[in-house]
Amino acid sequence: MSAVVEAKGVTRVYEVRRGAFRESAMLTAVGGVSFTVAPGRTLAVVGESGCGKSTLARMVSLIEKPSAGELTLAGIDVVHATPAAQQTLRKSVQMVFQNPYGSLNPRKKIGAILEAPLAINTPLSGAQREERARAMLAKVGLRPEQYDRYPHMFSGGQRQRIAIARALMLEPALVVADEPVSALDVSVQAQVLNLMADLQRELSVAYLFISHDLAVVRYIAHDVLVMYLGLAMEQGEKSHIFERPLHPYTQALLASTPALGGVRRQRIVLTGELPSPLNPPAGCVFSTRCPHAQPRCREERPVLRPVAGRQVACHFAEKFTDSGHTDAPAPSLH
Repeated sequence: MSAVVEAKGVTRVYEVRRGAFRESAMLTAVGGVSFTVAPGRTLAVVGESGCGKSTLARMVSLIEKPSAGELTLAGIDVVHATPAAQQTLRKSVQMVFQNPYGSLNPRKKIGAILEAPLAINTPLSGAQREERARAMLAKVGLRPEQYDRYPHMFSGGQRQRIAIARALMLEPALVVADEPVSALDVSVQAQVLNLMADLQRELSVAYLFISHDLAVVRYIAHDVLVMYLGLAMEQGEKSHIFERPLHPYTQALLASTPALGGVRRQRIVLTGELPSPLNPPAGCVFSTRCPHAQPRCREERPVLRPVAGRQVACHFAEKFTDSGHTDAPAPSLH
C-alpha cells in the first residue's frame, strides 16, 4: 500500500534577527525528521511546546516549504512541485485547527462554509455543492436545519464537527489535525475522537495528529512520533511506544500522565530548563535533562536506529528493553 505522505530528513530552518546591531541566528525548528503515513492510518506527533510538531504540520499541509529533505504527498514531490502540481496537492491535504471558535468565519452560514472548498476547487453547480455539503453535515452528526445557521449558534464540539466536515469536503487523502480537541471538554473530546475514528474507517483517510495529550494519542493513533527540540527521539507503533518506552524522554512523558491506561508509572523528574533551539546542546539534545546521561551523550549525537520493534535515538536504549511496565489495552472512548 503506497504512502499518502512520506518524509525523508525533512528540515525547517528560520533566520532569526536578534537586534539592529547583532548578527541574525539560524533556528532549526525541525532538524531532519522521517516518517510515512499510509491510507487509513494515524500518525500522532507528540512532545512539549516548542518541539517542532506544529512546524512539521505546517510543512505537511503546504503552508511552509521544507528548507531541506524530501517530502512527497500522494507521490508528488512537494519541495519541487510546479504551481499546477501544488494546486492538486492542496486538494489532497486539508487541516483541522485547534480552536473551533476561531477557525470558522462568523459572518457566514454553515452551509456556505462547507460549500466554499467546492466553489473554489471544483466545477460543481450550486445545487450539487449544496447536496454534497448537506450530506457531509449529516455524516458528522448534525441536523439538516443547522445548515442555515451561523457558527455562534453552535457549541465548541459542534463547531469542531463542522471544521472536520469542511476538511473532508474535497475528499482529501490526508487530514492534518493540530490539537483538534485540546480546547474541548473531556466528554466532548471523546465524541469528536469517535467521529474522527469512524470517518477514518469509512473513508480510509489518513491523519497526521498533533497533540500533547497522551491519553488522546493512545486512543486515536496507530503510530507515534516523539519529538524533542526539533528531532525525533522515538517512533514506531503505538503498542510498542506505550507498553515499553525506550527513550528516557518518552518515559518521562508517559510518567507525567496520571495513571495512563490504568497503570501508575514511576514518576520521572526532569531537571533543568528546555534548551534554546538557537543554541541546542552538543551531542544528544536531551542530555542536559536526561537522568541517565553519560559522557558519550554530551559529545556524540545519537541517530535513530531500530531497537525492539521501533526507532530510538538513544545510545543506551538496549538497557531499557527489559525494564518498564506493560500497560493494559487502550481504553475505548465509545
